[in-house]
Amino acid sequence: MPPPLSAPDLFGAPALPGLAYREAIVTPEEELRLIAAIDGLELRPFRFQGWLGKRLTTSFGWRYDFDDASFTQGMPLPDWLLPTRDRAATFAGLVPGDLEHALLIRYDPGAGIGWHRDRPVFEHVIGISLGSPTTMRFRKRRPGGFDRFAAPLAPRSIYHLSGEARHQWEHSIAPMEVPRWSITFRSLSDKGRTLNSGS
Repeated sequence: MPPPLSAPDLFGAPALPGLAYREAIVTPEEELRLIAAIDGLELRPFRFQGWLGKRLTTSFGWRYDFDDASFTQGMPLPDWLLPTRDRAATFAGLVPGDLEHALLIRYDPGAGIGWHRDRPVFEHVIGISLGSPTTMRFRKRRPGGFDRFAAPLAPRSIYHLSGEARHQWEHSIAPMEVPRWSITFRSLSDKGRTLNSGS
């Protein structure tokens, strides 16, 4: 497997430290199977403090509730998802078992995701894009405004957020006019492992 592209290899200078990217992490045939598997799940609108988002989601391994900030153990990752998790872990230089959480999303037309950083119970964030190209936008506050960065995500590509890109920058995806699917794997942070040991 070729080494991952760093931000300057694909997106041009300046680099975004902590962002790694590679295209064609799955084949077109695998992409179709993954999309069909996601669509076969019981997807629900994303909930945030009583508000319902347009994107449809389900998660495995662990569940973070945005209504009450609870972090609870969920259903195990399904067998059909494990080969993709293994490939994502290899890309990120992690052990497959480190990726204990999987979030599956279908973005129907008009759905996006607003500015955010992933919750501190998680550490590494590895995402696989399916179906349609998009752009992941990044921003970091500075006096008088924001530093900004844009990372195109091709269908069947993978990205890994760690370090500065994970902890110092927010990211978002603007609403799209065409469907898109994604699979996001996450490892637990020290905080997440502490909560895990107490569950």
